[in-house]
Amino acid sequence: MSDAKSVVQSVAKTFAVLGAFTADHAELTITEVGERAGLDRGTSFRLINTLVMLGYLAAVPGTRRFRLTLKCLDLGYSALSLGGLTALAKPMLRDIVPELADAASLGVLQGPDVIYVARVQADMGRRDLDRRVGSRTGAYAAALGHVLLAWMPPDEARAVLAAGDRVRLSERTLVDLDALMDRLAEVRAQGYATADGENAYGLRTVAAPVLDGSGHVRAGISLTIRVERQDLDAFVAATLPALLQATEGLAAGLRKIAPDAEPVRYRA
Repeated sequence: MSDAKSVVQSVAKTFAVLGAFTADHAELTITEVGERAGLDRGTSFRLINTLVMLGYLAAVPGTRRFRLTLKCLDLGYSALSLGGLTALAKPMLRDIVPELADAASLGVLQGPDVIYVARVQADMGRRDLDRRVGSRTGAYAAALGHVLLAWMPPDEARAVLAAGDRVRLSERTLVDLDALMDRLAEVRAQGYATADGENAYGLRTVAAPVLDGSGHVRAGISLTIRVERQDLDAFVAATLPALLQATEGLAAGLRKIAPDAEPVRYRA
């Protein structure tokens, strides 16, 4: 049971206001919200106005009533679609490792970083190459990051890159913003990204985006091998068909899970 001293009452009251709206009570006045949420009118007034300002409530024209907006779906839509996407991705990744690659990952963009949300990995012989679910890496230096950025509007992609530290991880790592933007343009033109020791010595990677029906990137899949296993050109030739089949399969599944979801946009 939660300790009452650890509860932020204003947050609890805010969700009580949102919870006052139901299918049977889709439009409510301030007084009605207070009655259903167990709050006084002054508190209801302040919370409702705050939620209107944030875009989660809207005034019903010509009345003194308020209603929920579609923005409330953002509170759970991304998590639900991501959870479904992860479940769909895992068997596809397992089909690729270890036959075609030493590791296969599903990642999403969070700020200037890639977060790994699904991962299948063979023994790569080095503990520092173990990218566990929940771990992150700078999008600027990873093929997976490049495909997550390349389909964004250029000004948004540049803002994401500029928001994070760009440390040279090897002599091949690009850190200059203009050079990175040129790389993103190349990635978008060819439809996939590659990395040869740019993110970590001894690794080669190819990555492709998972696009929704509107062409917005929802996630990306990357395949990685140790350099001694195959040269980059042979690796790309051998794995690209399976990679694109996986991303296209996930895109089709995503359209069924959340066909009307709005694209995720980075906010600094």
